[in-house]
Amino acid sequence: MDVTLPPPLMVSTGFLPTGSFLESLIQISNEVTTMEKIPSTQTKNVSTMIRRIKLLSSLFEDIQETNSQLPPSSILCLTELYSVIRRVKSLIQTCKEDSCLWNLVRAESISNQFYVIVKEMSRALDILPLSLLKIAADTREQVELLHKQVKRVDLLVDSREIQRREDLLQVMMASSCASKNSKSKGIIDFEKLKVIMTQIGLRTPLDYEEEISKLEAESEKQAGTGGVIVVSNINNLISLVSLSKSMVFSKEDHKTAQEDDTRQCMGQNSQQHHHSATQSMVINIPDEYRCPISLDLMLDPVIVASGHTYDRVSIAQWINSGHHTCPKSGQRLIHMALIPNYALKSLIHQFCQENNIPITDGATSSSSSSQLERSPSSKRKLPEKALDYISATKAAMDAVKMTAEFLVGKLAMGSLDIQRQAAYELRLLAKTGMDNRRIISEAGAIPFLVTLLSSHDPRIQENAVTTLLNLSIFENNKVLIVAAGAIDSIVDVLGSGKTMEARENAAATIFSLSIIHDYKVIIGSRPKAIPSLVGLLKDGTTAGKRDAATALFNLALYSVNKVNVVLSGAVPLLIDLLMDDKAGITDDALAVLALLLGCSEGLEEIRKSKVLVPILIDLLRFGSPKGKENSITLLLGLCKDGGDEVARRLLMNPRSIPSLQSLAADGSMKAQRKADALLRLLNRCCSHSRNPVV
Repeated sequence: MDVTLPPPLMVSTGFLPTGSFLESLIQISNEVTTMEKIPSTQTKNVSTMIRRIKLLSSLFEDIQETNSQLPPSSILCLTELYSVIRRVKSLIQTCKEDSCLWNLVRAESISNQFYVIVKEMSRALDILPLSLLKIAADTREQVELLHKQVKRVDLLVDSREIQRREDLLQVMMASSCASKNSKSKGIIDFEKLKVIMTQIGLRTPLDYEEEISKLEAESEKQAGTGGVIVVSNINNLISLVSLSKSMVFSKEDHKTAQEDDTRQCMGQNSQQHHHSATQSMVINIPDEYRCPISLDLMLDPVIVASGHTYDRVSIAQWINSGHHTCPKSGQRLIHMALIPNYALKSLIHQFCQENNIPITDGATSSSSSSQLERSPSSKRKLPEKALDYISATKAAMDAVKMTAEFLVGKLAMGSLDIQRQAAYELRLLAKTGMDNRRIISEAGAIPFLVTLLSSHDPRIQENAVTTLLNLSIFENNKVLIVAAGAIDSIVDVLGSGKTMEARENAAATIFSLSIIHDYKVIIGSRPKAIPSLVGLLKDGTTAGKRDAATALFNLALYSVNKVNVVLSGAVPLLIDLLMDDKAGITDDALAVLALLLGCSEGLEEIRKSKVLVPILIDLLRFGSPKGKENSITLLLGLCKDGGDEVARRLLMNPRSIPSLQSLAADGSMKAQRKADALLRLLNRCCSHSRNPVV
């Protein structure tokens, strides 16, 4: 039979002032959240429900602190929530006061009552006008997340309780057989029975006596309405508990336990505290706080492109191992960015604080969850220096957040002079530290900075694009920058920026964004992007030419972009840069040329150069290890597939063969492999004409 719940309470706001109403909500919420002892059955449902009530209590307190008139539409919702919390309190008290074994037998029925209440909570939150309430942003996010969770919650029946019930029924059957034949008493597994009883909170003879009393009271209550079978089952449970008590405890144990119970009654309740601590040793982690991959507590929850949340460590390992799909849905990820789920992280941190679980940024979720399962009640003390460091770091982050929000406000509403100064200070703030870059983007800076890229003020434009460059170093900000429609504006600055520094930093920003493969495609599809980078190769400073070359290299990794780079006239400029000692970007230029060799247009354009082969031969001798590798790659590519003319020019140069032989013996593994291949190719070419290469 279901637990009887009180009827919904309809609070008449016409007779109850708003302040008194909120006080009543807070009071009943506190009565639920401060219950001293969680029932030994329905532990998951009870702990999850208490956590939800705590979140609602924060909402009520925030509303009360504003001391403002509640909108009429919120009164109905709060009245419904009062009724829900009142029913939660009644149901939890019933679970605590009733027989543990009888609750175990009715596990599905009681779980369904929790489920019905959660759905009522969901319907109440459906009509909560959050946008009209003056509450803190973090409270708003937590209530929104709670609303989403309760809307999609399913019936929760603890599988461990079901297993305990099955074990109990097996023992009851054995007990029934034993009662019919006293000689068969030995078939009852009393060790197994003791484990079951301990799991539901029966540890001392006094606990057994209380359980028997509760079962007898339940039998009397069910006698009029439950039927003969129900009463018979309860009586069987009474017999089982009595038998268990007599067999599990020896006379000495019983005597010792009686002495302990006597001391407890006299007020010395240290043993009671021990049991309480033992009960609290196992903390049930809510399923929504577990990573779907590792099933451990998420310390750093992040959202992937599919919208699902995982722990950063687990999903990063998944992606780094070559997977490009969402583990939960199988959906292909359109990008690999990991967006922090700050609302969920806040709830998890609150959960950890409430359960005395240490939160360490450097720890993996797996290890932390393991510690949680094994010893959640043990409090770890950090050294004073560590605490001071944490406090200082938090204070510094709070200061950065306050500064960022202030500066973003100036970007949005200030005059030209104020915008110029705010953009410059954000540029400096974003220059150092990943935390700074994250905080600035969270403050909403990116859309305003994108708008300022079109400013006619040279300094504002320069500071805006440089700030975006600095912000893009933080991986998640790349997604936010592109989502804000920044690419077209960045390309415009690259091609016709007010200052050379703005153009060069636009090139560096394109390089940073194009690290993500999908953005290579998007940027390359902009007609002005690649030609503007090629133009910077010609007109930029040394740093600008390097930024342009590295950006072109990244874009050319996408095969379609290679052709556009060649058609934009990059090859002659890159070859010229190989001879420009002042430019100092020989390796970058070589890398781009080696990449362009992979398309027919690039190969044809590179072969037109009359000066490239001698330069490459010199670089075989005097270049950097990476330069030597790319030089051999170019020479090998030029000699293959109809490159007889290049092969002859190599054979005619007295320095080429010794340089190749030296690299084949002493170069890097890649250089050795390519040098051997080029020597074999030259040897075949030479054998067709005259003496082979020695």
